[in-house]
Amino acid sequence: MGGDEQFESASLLLSDDGSRKTRRRSTLLCFIFLAFSATTIAFFSVRGHYVDLRFLGASDDHKHPIRNNDVVVSEAAVVAADDGRCSEIGVSMLEKGGHAVDAAVATALCLGVVGPMSSGIGGGAFMLVRSSSAPGALAIDMRETAPAAASENMYESNVEAKVLGALAMGTPGEIAGLHAAWLSYGRLPWKALFEPAIKLARDGFVVSPCLGEKIAGQEEKIMADPGLTRVFAPNATLLKYGDTCYNVELGNTLQAIAEEGPGALYNGSIGERLIEDVREAGGILTMEDLRNYRARVTAAVEADALGYKILGMPPPSSGTVGLALVLNIFESYGNRDAAQGPLGLHRLIEALKHMFAIRMNLGDPEFVDISRTVTDMLSPSFAKMIRERIFDNTTFPPEYYLPRWRQLRDEGTSHLCVVDSERNAVSMTTTVNYAFGGGVMSPSTGIILNNEMDDFSIPSEVSPDELPPAPANFIRPNKRPLSSMTPIVVLKENQLVGVLGGSGGMDIIPAVTQVLLNHFILDMEPLAAVESPRIYHKLIPNIVSYENWTVINGQHIELSEERKHFLRERGHQLQAKAGGAVCQLVVQNITKPSDLGRKLKNNRGYNGILTGVSDPRKGGWPAAV
Repeated sequence: MGGDEQFESASLLLSDDGSRKTRRRSTLLCFIFLAFSATTIAFFSVRGHYVDLRFLGASDDHKHPIRNNDVVVSEAAVVAADDGRCSEIGVSMLEKGGHAVDAAVATALCLGVVGPMSSGIGGGAFMLVRSSSAPGALAIDMRETAPAAASENMYESNVEAKVLGALAMGTPGEIAGLHAAWLSYGRLPWKALFEPAIKLARDGFVVSPCLGEKIAGQEEKIMADPGLTRVFAPNATLLKYGDTCYNVELGNTLQAIAEEGPGALYNGSIGERLIEDVREAGGILTMEDLRNYRARVTAAVEADALGYKILGMPPPSSGTVGLALVLNIFESYGNRDAAQGPLGLHRLIEALKHMFAIRMNLGDPEFVDISRTVTDMLSPSFAKMIRERIFDNTTFPPEYYLPRWRQLRDEGTSHLCVVDSERNAVSMTTTVNYAFGGGVMSPSTGIILNNEMDDFSIPSEVSPDELPPAPANFIRPNKRPLSSMTPIVVLKENQLVGVLGGSGGMDIIPAVTQVLLNHFILDMEPLAAVESPRIYHKLIPNIVSYENWTVINGQHIELSEERKHFLRERGHQLQAKAGGAVCQLVVQNITKPSDLGRKLKNNRGYNGILTGVSDPRKGGWPAAV
């Protein structure tokens, strides 16, 4: 029905002898009603699906229409995590007047409770904080470190212990890093940031579809450990989606850290109980390791490419410099359309292969000199040299890309993005490495032990059929292992335009690169940029993995036949992959500041419209103020 017909229908409701004044008033009321209805429909069409309210908390056992699709739009503030409950908790901190860092701390703690297969306070993280009142960004490295008793040959006689068990544990850094960020930026009380996560752990939370899948897939690991069994298989029965999960010991641990500060873990009773459990399970972590742990706080790495400034983590994260190299390769084509279509995808694959060959020269800069490698990976001229080795009509075997070292195959992780009303921004990736870390839960603290030691290279990993391990990433006491985590902030003319990152081990760099190219270079809408089917490559084996899977929300994601055919014609060997990295994205549209009329406090520019996206691949949703 058109607008004129709507008004005519409204006028028929009036009596024949009604006055002109009454008619005008009624017409106006009808117009307001129709406008409100249209706005409501439009709003809900953007905001999403009906979901099971049980997913939000253990006490609710019925369904209601909760509006929480994979995308939200807001002029105020946005949190995008890979579990919607944690996005909502982050937003609740912003509504109380918190800084983006307050929201990030509460969100991360929540993820560690409801997504324990991916993250938790027994692991580590990288956090990038971009303040609206200062240039650049702060990089907070809370990566796990090798215990003081660790050595490069410690797994020579038992390689499995590098992956499974307490001996695979590095010194956890997440709490130390969160506290360092909060000390610099936090506005809410430290204790308040813990309250939602404590409640979820103690009162119980509903197992998400993603956690349910991981529990089922890790049955052997869970049933082999008494701590994991108690939480995820009570009464000897594995929990599944929709069941209620309790981790009361973790709730008590979080309560102690909330009240006493990080010292409860790093120099107090919680740490002592954790160390006792670790030692009993065969680990080498000590109280001295906990006492000596420090989050590393530095300036962010900056890279200019394709008209944008990328802010990210320095090594031992290989993500930012790896992403910068790929973007600079595209920049060297001198044509913004270089990334378009099937040919752009072929070029991306080739760029990724070169990047992966180079990145294994990286390691912890406090232990090895990686300055030349970092300079090369950030250099436009170096990228141009690589681009000259990329041909549009063919690909090559691995040796063409001149790899020297075996690839690091890190796993797992969880990512969150926050932008607050002042346009302070946080991009944070957190991990315990493999699913449920090393497969050990400290019984007295409820903390899942990471197995981050597997992210180191070791001399004994040698084979006639494989490249040698990377010496820059060999184990040393207190050293941080190399990582693929890629939390970034994107600026345009010094304005915040994007916050991005992903989870999924070695797949993170290709995924974050594709999402960035999709939105900022190929002009895809934010949701489409995240949902778009991706490719992955590990250099060795020389196989392009392409997505072909039905994700948690029922959506099927698969690379098009046209693109598969194009890649095969150029010699790529393809393999379907029922999985991939999971990305979160927040973008700010500042194309029409004059229409918005709200200046930032520091007069840096205008607040634009925020769009937050949570990747449907993991079933989370974003939230907004």
